[in-house]
Amino acid sequence: MPFDTELTRRLGIKIPVVQGGMMHVGTADLASAVSNAGGLGIITALIYPDPEAFRQEIRRCRTLTDKPFGANLTLLPSMVPPNYSAYAQVIIDEGIKVVETAGNSPGPVIAQLKAAGIIVLHKCTTIRHAKAAIKLGADFLSIDGFECGGHVGEHDITNFILLSRARQELNVPFIASGGFADGQGLAAALCLGACGVNMGTRFLCTVEAPIHHNIKEQIVKAQETDTALVLRRWKNTTRLYRNKVTEQALKIERESKTGDFAEVAPYVSGKRGREVFINGDPEYGVWTAGQVIGLIHDIPTCKDLLTRVEKEAEETLRAKLSLVAPAPKL
Repeated sequence: MPFDTELTRRLGIKIPVVQGGMMHVGTADLASAVSNAGGLGIITALIYPDPEAFRQEIRRCRTLTDKPFGANLTLLPSMVPPNYSAYAQVIIDEGIKVVETAGNSPGPVIAQLKAAGIIVLHKCTTIRHAKAAIKLGADFLSIDGFECGGHVGEHDITNFILLSRARQELNVPFIASGGFADGQGLAAALCLGACGVNMGTRFLCTVEAPIHHNIKEQIVKAQETDTALVLRRWKNTTRLYRNKVTEQALKIERESKTGDFAEVAPYVSGKRGREVFINGDPEYGVWTAGQVIGLIHDIPTCKDLLTRVEKEAEETLRAKLSLVAPAPKL
């Protein structure tokens, strides 16, 4: 039975699951597979070297699906920032209806997107940031708990607390992100007040994810303890898969006398991380993974995964309703 939440209604999708925008992974191949399966696929804009390359990927996605899909635009610290406005203009020109934004100072980009009537889903790791995003015009919030892969924020608040705080405090709909891989998680998020979930690491481990099969097998073997928090010293905390390079970066972070980021930069290079997904060596560089890695035990197609998530969520919600005993007759 299809779900009916604010997310499914506004986005025109069947299953309230969003594929998070992921560096090196959010291509038309994965996005179209997720959208065809009933969720919302996301193309990651900054994977592409310039706005025109991004435009061509959007057009390629349209040849692979006739279902809704969105784009991710993440604003992160950089010595030479990308032309975010130009990427946003491509999104507008190409008729994308939903954009996942994240990162620092998103106000100008959100304003540009909102002026074009685009639905903005902004990722936040604290309620304070969520309220700021609402003031900027965000339509939905993606509430990212400490469990998530990638940028976890600096406050270490897990989703059990963060989602309940969002339910208490926010006046716009939100989805849950960080720690979700199955229908039981979706059911739990709905009960805590979310109108859907965001899944990143889980979609890494699908047939259609454009990464080497060895990395998918490594995810299946991994446990929830196989991630590490790196770059906390520089207030840019990132959750990564725990491998040799991650451990080397952590050692420098702990022992550096100068605290100069240049000492650790070669170890946390995004270029080396991208090579991991190409060459299949999980130890070659750092790569993002959430604690949910411990819940992933297979490599399904996106269709099989989302069909299973939908069924599990419905069965879980119905089963828990049966725990409520009827009131005794007077």
